[in-house]
Amino acid sequence: MPSPDTHAPITWHLRTLMASAGMFQTTDLVEPLREAGVRLSREQVFRLVTKPPARLNMEILAALCTVLSCSPADLIEINPPVAATESTRTGTGGASTTGTTGPSIGSLRPIPARIHRPTSD
Repeated sequence: MPSPDTHAPITWHLRTLMASAGMFQTTDLVEPLREAGVRLSREQVFRLVTKPPARLNMEILAALCTVLSCSPADLIEINPPVAATESTRTGTGGASTTGTTGPSIGSLRPIPARIHRPTSD
């Protein structure tokens, strides 16, 4: 099983729960959802299974939990946010941990502009 993306805010366990219920194809979920009162196309179910949804209707969540005999906590795992290191969060010219060379963002300053009025001839 591939490792979850540590930068994603959630880990979506629908495919794992489907496999433990004996459903190995995304189309295996279409009819049980229909029996639970949720009508989704094969394409919609494919997208729902293969990647975490940005938004999820509560009726669909309830139907998934009913069909797979699980709770929402089994389906969705909330990942803690990844904290940035001090040198990547601030632009204060400290030592860089990224291994880049050159001036840091804190040492770069704009060149002051000189404004002259046009001379009248």
